[in-house]
Amino acid sequence: MPAIYFISDIHLGLQDKKSEQLKLENLERLFAIIKAEGRSLYMLGDILDYWMEFRYVIPKGFSGFFCLLSDLVRHNIEVVYIAGNHDFNLGRYFDDELGVKTIYGMHELLFEGRKFVMAHGDGLGKGDIGYKFFVRYIRNRFNLALLSGFHQDFAVWLIKRFSQLSRAHKPADRIFEIDRLLEFAESLALEKEFDYFLCGHNHVRGIKELAGGSAHYINLGTWIDGSLAYGEFNNGVFRLKDL
Repeated sequence: MPAIYFISDIHLGLQDKKSEQLKLENLERLFAIIKAEGRSLYMLGDILDYWMEFRYVIPKGFSGFFCLLSDLVRHNIEVVYIAGNHDFNLGRYFDDELGVKTIYGMHELLFEGRKFVMAHGDGLGKGDIGYKFFVRYIRNRFNLALLSGFHQDFAVWLIKRFSQLSRAHKPADRIFEIDRLLEFAESLALEKEFDYFLCGHNHVRGIKELAGGSAHYINLGTWIDGSLAYGEFNNGVFRLKDL
């Protein structure tokens, strides 16, 4: 049976030109694998380092990536984009123009008898009050409409600044940030049954068995440190792999 693939925290547009070109080339390699062996691709947030959608204007800098996504869809690969904290407003462009389904918050999937719970990871669990307030403010419909009414160059500049603030907001205590998502997965496992909780956000790649041993916490890590991690579920087995 065709496999399901997962990526997170690519942060296209963040780094220097050479690094961005390498990321794009490696995404093309991964997408070739998915076209040959896959059924679906789930992107768990912060694939772009910033995104602000306008009614008639598409911000430059991501056209190569959009071509790769469109090619996946044309090869009958289901592509789902779960918004992260850098995906301020995905709007309708991905859905209507690229055929990519966009989702905010957590998403559940049942595949081959296994239940997946997926989220980017931002704002989950206890704490992170400042970020939760920030998201409520920036994704407010009125504020988004106001922002999109600005000149596009200024609005994109402002969204880049929000992106930098979002990154700077990450707690200095990395252990707390890692534990926050893991503890959320542990608490969720007490409320409902699932096999895998998948996320990104804190850029700390790994798989951990949750209490009881029937479920696993999986963090897909990031590509900005040179790693090329992705998840693959095939024939009843989840693997965290390197390209």
